[in-house]
Amino acid sequence: MKTNKVDFKNLNIDELKKQIESMRAELFGLRLSAATQPVKNYSQFSKLRKNIARALTIERQISQQADGSKGR
Repeated sequence: MKTNKVDFKNLNIDELKKQIESMRAELFGLRLSAATQPVKNYSQFSKLRKNIARALTIERQISQQADGSKGR
């Protein structure tokens, strides 16, 4: 999966949630396949987790801007 911060910032909140769900499903599939067969590229796990974290951060920023609250 080739995504970065710019891609996530251009999505609306619903599209972002769908993207997060698909990445989580992909990570789950990777974990299942790792349990049954050898993994060719272990870096996929960390890349996918980081992309999920990026998307969740952007989602949180968008929801805070919509609420009008800043920070903690």
